Amino acid sequence: MSADESGRSSSDEPWPVRVVSQKVGAWIARLGWVWVDGQVAQISRRPGASTVFLTLRDPSADLSLTVTTNRDVLDAGAPELREGARVVLHAKPEFYAARGTLSLRADEIRQVGLGELLARLEKLKKLLAAEGLFDRARKRRLPFLPGRIGLITGRASAAERDVLTNAQRRWPAVEFRTVNVAVQGPGAVPQIVDALKVLDADPAVDVIVIARGGGGIEDLLPFSDEALCRAVFACRTPVVSAIGHETDAPLVDYVADVRASTPTDAAKRIVPDLAEELRLIRQARQRVERAVRNLVDREAHRLDGLRSRPVLARPQVMVEQRAADVTALRQRAGRTLHHRLGAAQDELRHILARLRALSPAATLERGYAIVQRADGHVVRSAGEVGSGDALRVRLAEGALAATVDG
Repeated sequence: MSADESGRSSSDEPWPVRVVSQKVGAWIARLGWVWVDGQVAQISRRPGASTVFLTLRDPSADLSLTVTTNRDVLDAGAPELREGARVVLHAKPEFYAARGTLSLRADEIRQVGLGELLARLEKLKKLLAAEGLFDRARKRRLPFLPGRIGLITGRASAAERDVLTNAQRRWPAVEFRTVNVAVQGPGAVPQIVDALKVLDADPAVDVIVIARGGGGIEDLLPFSDEALCRAVFACRTPVVSAIGHETDAPLVDYVADVRASTPTDAAKRIVPDLAEELRLIRQARQRVERAVRNLVDREAHRLDGLRSRPVLARPQVMVEQRAADVTALRQRAGRTLHHRLGAAQDELRHILARLRALSPAATLERGYAIVQRADGHVVRSAGEVGSGDALRVRLAEGALAATVDG
C-alpha cells in the first residue's frame, strides 16, 4: 500500500486505524528535536519516580501538550518550577499510536527569567505599536452615562468589589453585566478573550471594563498577551483597562481606549458622580438665575433712566413747547403783517395827499378853468385859437361851451 504526495492512498481501499496511526507517528518522528515555549499548567512529581509529567499550555490559545522529562533534567534546569511559570524546553514530539495522543519528551528545561520576559514584552510592544494598535487617533471616548457596563474580572475579587461599589456609590442606578474569569495562570487569556466576545456582542453593553488587582510581573503576564491585545483592539465597544496599580503597565493598557490606574479609578471614569453632577446643575442654575436677575435689573435701570427724562416724564412738554413756538410765530407774523399794512397805509395816504395836491381838480376848485379846443387840445395861449373857434371850458363842477369872438 502506498500514498501519493498529497497524502491520499493510491488505491480506493480504506486504511486501518493502526496504519494511519503508524504513518502519523512516522511523520511526527521526522520533526526531530525542537524548542518549545509555553506556560506550565500542571506539574506531576510522583514520589520515588524518576519521570516528571508537565502540562504545557499555549498562553494565547486553548491548547496544551503533555511533557515527560527526567527529574534530574527538571532539577538541573528549573528546580523551583511552579505552575503558571513560563518555560522554554528542548523536546522531541512523540505520537503514541495506541492512544492516538501527542506528547513531548524533553531533555532540557529552562525557566524564563524576568529579564527575558521583559525583553519579550518590549519586543511585542514595539510590534503592536508599529501595527497601529496603540494609535491614539483610533481610541474612542466613553459615553457620559452608559446604560449597561460589562465587567471582566476575577470571581469575588477585590477588583470586582472596588468597581461595583464605587460605581454604585457614584451613580446608584448603574447596571453591570459581570463575567468572572481567571485573571492569572494558563487559562486566563482564553477566558478573558471569550468574555470580551460575549460582552462586545451584547448591544446593551456600552462600555467594557477589564479589572484586576495588583500583582507581580508574572501574575500580570496574561494582560500583555498578544492574543488579548488584538482581541481588545478588535472590540467595537469602548474598553477600559484597570489592571494592577498605577505603576503597572501591561500591554493591554496601551491598546484599550481608556487606561485606569486602578479598579477604583475605572469606576470614577465610567460613570459620573451623581452628587457632583447635582452640584454642577445647582451651580449652573444659580449662574443662570444671577444672569437673568442682572439682565432684568440692568434693563429696569435703563427703563428708569428713560422714564426719568423730561420727554417721557411729562410727554406733553414737547407738545406744549411746540404749541408755544407756533403761537409765538403766529404773533410775530401778525405783528409784522400789521406793521407792514400800517406802513403801506401811511404811504398810501401820503401818495393820495400828493396826488390831490397835484391834481388839476384841486386847481379847478380854487377857481381855475381848463380851456380846450374842439379837438381836446388844451389852450395855453391866445395865439392858439382864432375868432369863431369853439371852445370847451372845464370848471371844478361841470363845463361850459364858448366861442371866440376876438
